[in-house]
Amino acid sequence: MCGFIGKVSINEFDLNSLDKPNELIECRGPDSNKKLKCNLKDFFSEDLDLHCALLFNRLSIIDLNESADQPMVSTDNKSIILFNGEIYNHKELRNELIKHNIKFSTSHSDTEVALLGISTFGIDYVKKFIGQFSIVFIDYKSKKIFLVRDRVGQKPLFYKVSKDSLIFSSNLKSIISSERTYSIDNDALNEYIDLGVVTSPKTIFSDVMKLKPGEIIEFSFNDKGVVSSNRLYWVIEDHLDNQSFNINEFSNILKSSIKYRNISDVPVANYLSGGIDSTSLVKMQSDIKRKPNTFSIGYKDSKFDESKWFNLVAKKYDTKHIFEMIENNFNLDDIDKSIQAFDEPYCDPSTVPSYYLSKEMSKYYKVGISGDGGDELFGGYKRTIDQLKNKNNFLSLFTNLIYKFYPSFLGTGNRILSKSKNYEKSYTSYFSDPKFLKLLNIKNYKNQFSKYIKNSDDLYKMLQIIEYKFYLSEMMMLKVDRTSMFNSLEVRSPFVDHRLIEYIISRSSDYIDLSNPKKILKDVISNDFDDQFLNRKKMGFVFDIKEWVYSNIDYLEEVFKTSDLNNYLNLKNIWKLKIFKSRINATRIWKIYFLDRYLNDIKTLVN
Repeated sequence: MCGFIGKVSINEFDLNSLDKPNELIECRGPDSNKKLKCNLKDFFSEDLDLHCALLFNRLSIIDLNESADQPMVSTDNKSIILFNGEIYNHKELRNELIKHNIKFSTSHSDTEVALLGISTFGIDYVKKFIGQFSIVFIDYKSKKIFLVRDRVGQKPLFYKVSKDSLIFSSNLKSIISSERTYSIDNDALNEYIDLGVVTSPKTIFSDVMKLKPGEIIEFSFNDKGVVSSNRLYWVIEDHLDNQSFNINEFSNILKSSIKYRNISDVPVANYLSGGIDSTSLVKMQSDIKRKPNTFSIGYKDSKFDESKWFNLVAKKYDTKHIFEMIENNFNLDDIDKSIQAFDEPYCDPSTVPSYYLSKEMSKYYKVGISGDGGDELFGGYKRTIDQLKNKNNFLSLFTNLIYKFYPSFLGTGNRILSKSKNYEKSYTSYFSDPKFLKLLNIKNYKNQFSKYIKNSDDLYKMLQIIEYKFYLSEMMMLKVDRTSMFNSLEVRSPFVDHRLIEYIISRSSDYIDLSNPKKILKDVISNDFDDQFLNRKKMGFVFDIKEWVYSNIDYLEEVFKTSDLNNYLNLKNIWKLKIFKSRINATRIWKIYFLDRYLNDIKTLVN
């Protein structure tokens, strides 16, 4: 894992200009730092006259030797790679490359596998990778620069193109810091107000872009400047089918995924919440390897504490268990530190406990295994189950009329629209907040969530695709990456293996039991735990956003009065949200506060 920033330009530039922006991503790779500053013409001893600065910060997980540091240059001096992530099947790929008489200079670096594989077989070699990654590949043979992002968007990659140069980074703030200027994209800002995130390929800034999950972009340089083209090498819809589900086939893929994510030259621990996802992973891991390591956090407030459950799991599977107790009532300094971990705005309040989970876990481990993606695989979200049950709901006939007259200051109106027969309106209501747009007098905004909606006779499959393409790829993976890497912790998610996703999406949905969500995972651990454990209410990461917002409302009012957001948004109506104190309205206020703090950090970077 790592953080990197680089710039390639037709014209000369200060090769030291990226040193300061690079400091923002040292947390992503604190173990070593390496820089390559040159004219590519001199480097390759050919006619590729491009000025180049590449800076890399490494979190050493696989092959800890200096020979595996980056930027890494191919043995024939014809290509350079910046690689952020992990290729879990790198041993198999290395053996295949050796059979082609390819020579390696490292003992077992997955970065070198990526470098030599792409150098030999072209950029589509990334299709062989099982893992999470973002890649910058400079290729002399084609005189192109390639940017690549993994299939599900687990690792970020941002870029900015000008007339004569290309700048790219693992961190959005680093690009803004390097340019020392920024311009807010109004459409992106409105999308954030609506969805709580800015979806790829946009960012909150008008001239900086983000690669889509599963995207390859190639850049070339000519007399007219920078030329680019892009394509998707992986599309989830391409795998839609209706084959029969086989539990043994599925289990074999899942076991393979777990084994891969335990490959490391440093200790690995499972994050254990005591929920179905994390417990089943610990169970399966204990079946296929030595006694697993587990890590948990508990809350001093017993109302939110799940230590009873994760201690039960740790004891049952005899894990090497560590747990820390933290406060649930985070203070203002705690809150602002968690916001600083994000290089792009993201509104889900679970970012706060997620940040502190990573902070505590990183004291003991460099690598954590999480249960993220389990709900997508097994229909675990209540919104999915409710939607499937609402298809024949009589009340759905009146939902549109009721919603039309529902006052925006009372909330999103989700409880009304969620009863609609129209699954597009219904499911959109779980994520989109047009009532908040109305409250802030935002007009002429086209809802961006509609691009994830595809019509199909199989409603469950369509809902599943939305969860993968929007919630998992654009939201959850963002949260996981930023909260962990800010604390120099790599998180691996076995349920997010693309082989599992392809298998599930190509099978009949008969395996889903609406009356018993996640039955497949529950069956894995059913002999070890009782019904109280298996069927208790899901708690997740807890942050009492309602309590925090309304107990700090006077402070928030003062912040908003002087906020730069007043230049972009009409905030005068936001205080109507005090009329009806609810978690939804508190989250809306939090959404604005997060953005304000984020832009305040940006302003500091460029001044």
